[in-house]
Amino acid sequence: MKRLFVLLLIAASSIAAKVAGPGYKVGDIATDFKLKNVDGKTVSLTDYPAAKGYIVIFTCNHCPYARAYESRIMALDKMYASKGYPVIAISPNDPAAIPEDSPENMKKRATEKKYSFPYLFDDTGLTTRTYGAKATPHVYVLKKTAKGNVVQYIGAIDDDTEGTNIKNKYVENAVNALLSGKNPTITSTKAIGCSIKLKAI
Repeated sequence: MKRLFVLLLIAASSIAAKVAGPGYKVGDIATDFKLKNVDGKTVSLTDYPAAKGYIVIFTCNHCPYARAYESRIMALDKMYASKGYPVIAISPNDPAAIPEDSPENMKKRATEKKYSFPYLFDDTGLTTRTYGAKATPHVYVLKKTAKGNVVQYIGAIDDDTEGTNIKNKYVENAVNALLSGKNPTITSTKAIGCSIKLKAI
């Protein structure tokens, strides 16, 4: 009995460490997820067999930074989905803390703006914790390889939240490099945005 208790304690500690960990670093293999889209269907990365990689973006409805980047997120999907790097948007916030980010309001936003990409709800917060996303928007560019989906870039979309004086298009540069068979020159930047309010566990 005592041995069983110890094993359960170790297992629980392992899970807690994974959930509360610092998230992915560049070079890590990102695990897949299954999250519900605004259309009610469950979406995972394996639903894109022809993809060369993914632009995973943690974003939301209410955040002014996320709203400022919304058109640029839409442009990224328009620019790269056909080239093998689709945008996968994930809303991480707990609706109990931020009602504007509820699944119902996500659906309204996606319909109003005519999103061409999935807008998924991380209802448990596990995917957000696993990735280590801290702000909205927070981007993870993944490259599909034989070993799995390798994290190639983490951080901001570009270097200007207002979009009026952009000098470095971090995500575009990273994806363009990958498409040309090279590694991104800049692999990590600080994501500037609203802090994520996860559901308590």
